[in-house]
Amino acid sequence: MACRQQYLLLLQLTPLIWLALAAAAATASGAKSDCPQSCGNNVSIPFPFGIGDECHIGEPWFNLSCNDSFNPAKPYWGDLEILNISLQGQLTFSSPVAKDCYDRSGETEVYDAFIELDDDGPFTISSTRTIFTAIGCDTKAYIGPSKGADYTTGCMSICRGKGMVVNNSCSGIGCCQASIPSGVKNVEMFLNSYYNHSRVLDFNPCSYAFLIDKDQFKFTINDLLVNNRYERDQQVPAVLDWRIANQTCKIARRNAKTFACKSENSFCNDTDGLGYRCDCKQGYRGNPYLTEADGCVDIDECNENLHNCGEQICKNTEGGYDCKRRFDKLVALMILLGIGISLLFVLVISWIYWGLKRRKIIKLREEFFRKNGGLLLQQQIASHGVTVATKIFSAEELERATNKYDETQIIGRGGYGTVYKGILPNHGTVAIKKSKMVDESQIEQFINEVFILSQINHRNVVKLLGCCLETEVPLLVYEFISNGTLSNHIHDEAHPSTLSLEDRLRIASETAGALAYLHFAASIPIFHRDVKSTNILLDNDLTAKVSDFGASRLIPLDQTQISTIVQGTLGYLDPEYLQTGQLTEKSDVYSFGVVLVELLTGEKPTSITRGPEERYLSMYFLSSMKENSLPNVLHHRVVDEGGVEQLVAVSQLAKRCLSLNGDERPTMKEVAIELEELKRSFAQPRAEGK
Repeated sequence: MACRQQYLLLLQLTPLIWLALAAAAATASGAKSDCPQSCGNNVSIPFPFGIGDECHIGEPWFNLSCNDSFNPAKPYWGDLEILNISLQGQLTFSSPVAKDCYDRSGETEVYDAFIELDDDGPFTISSTRTIFTAIGCDTKAYIGPSKGADYTTGCMSICRGKGMVVNNSCSGIGCCQASIPSGVKNVEMFLNSYYNHSRVLDFNPCSYAFLIDKDQFKFTINDLLVNNRYERDQQVPAVLDWRIANQTCKIARRNAKTFACKSENSFCNDTDGLGYRCDCKQGYRGNPYLTEADGCVDIDECNENLHNCGEQICKNTEGGYDCKRRFDKLVALMILLGIGISLLFVLVISWIYWGLKRRKIIKLREEFFRKNGGLLLQQQIASHGVTVATKIFSAEELERATNKYDETQIIGRGGYGTVYKGILPNHGTVAIKKSKMVDESQIEQFINEVFILSQINHRNVVKLLGCCLETEVPLLVYEFISNGTLSNHIHDEAHPSTLSLEDRLRIASETAGALAYLHFAASIPIFHRDVKSTNILLDNDLTAKVSDFGASRLIPLDQTQISTIVQGTLGYLDPEYLQTGQLTEKSDVYSFGVVLVELLTGEKPTSITRGPEERYLSMYFLSSMKENSLPNVLHHRVVDEGGVEQLVAVSQLAKRCLSLNGDERPTMKEVAIELEELKRSFAQPRAEGK
């Protein structure tokens, strides 16, 4: 029997906020006079923090300990080892590693990992610097709240041999990653295995999961082997975000005695309305929490060569510098000579300049076109004998549409890129997908999506308007769908119980019709491979639009299945596809069955609150049907608005879609027909009632 243990990291949040405020700035900021500035020469301890009663701001939160039993000594707050503190609002700490190991007899040791922060304090795990990472070749990794908050995410990694693993590539083979939501304070990390590592036991007996600073992580094949760095160290560096206690700058200034920005040359920064931090004004450096010479002091840009005066004379000023023109007879002569030469050769120079610039632009665009898969797209078109009717947008046009890709224009992030909202000159609103710059496999996914979407003409599939291949990062332009995802409407608190049973049946019918079109009516059959509620968009009329074809595959007309690397989303994956690697049209049917159960129950596809055997929604639903407790799991509005026969029929259809044997599942065409009949049967009594 495996021995299960747990790492528990209890962080006292409020003290850590003040700890982060004492971070070193770009240049070293001093501690209070006659106080230690560091602990063992490892981490700077600037004011308002200190070691000893007279060295910190006065509250016990600021009093750190220096554990000199280590060589060199290490700074601690309670049991938390501090690796680095930054005035820019981030703190690096030692984070625990979850572990799941096996030998020939089965499970040997499992360690779950916890991180818990003070719920009342403005201290969160950094979603921009910290990423959830799992390592292993037979690995399912989850991360969720440890105090009941409503989110769960994770990733999986499968590889059947050491030869499949690629160094420096954490993309699902030997290593996988998942982003964490912003504002998270409490997390639990745990691991599972599909085959108890029996297929990879000779080189990878263990799985590991942890939160880690993405700037300090680089995957190698050695991380899978026995006695690797995660086995030895059992802790990794992760990053927290801090803000000063829950006050805005305006409120904090009302009490000058407690206001933290003490330096005359400092200013206060609000941070997302959840608190504030202090910084030195431009042209100054130092510690904004100290006064006079210990605080923010003027930078002498002239002496430190931080100016751009060139041949002019630099004169330092408070908070900046001035450039004074150096003018003498020699300079005047050189200027006149330069003007004369410039006027004499202006026509020749202009002709050469514009000629070279035009040639450079043409060459650069051709290079980007090849790099972004333009030749691959041409090969796709030629090999399948079809035409692609999409508009080719210029880089300048899309840059203007998104206000130079401003962060406020982001409407979604996914595994293959970021989506921006854009306004074209004709006032048309579009969604612009900016792919990630990584390796050639990602470019292939991008070209795959262009080619697939260009062949699709269906009212329930998001429409591709065009693309841009002349930029460093390839771009896709879609119609803009304004009402969010189906997942938003089912699960978000902002849309509680807004979908009627009639809406749910119609959305399911429209989605099934779109998938049936992809399988049977498209010029080349298409398997979507990532059907889920977040990939179904809704417009203002709640009309369904199937989206995100980055993982889809075209199927030759003489084939019914293809072998691929397993890819998809946890909770929606077809178990048969997961086990065999054989992708068929029935794989999409299974994923659609999970979406249909989401619509019926309002439950998420995975949840740690349902218990280990019912963690997956599909298993939970099938178990409820088997135990004749279906009304207990259906959404209350579905039960209130639907008849018994109708709800049983829809549930039976979902059950057939979720069959573990793909041959026993209906086709998407059969599902679409049956849902259309069920939708009519619901609408007919309502019409008669009127």
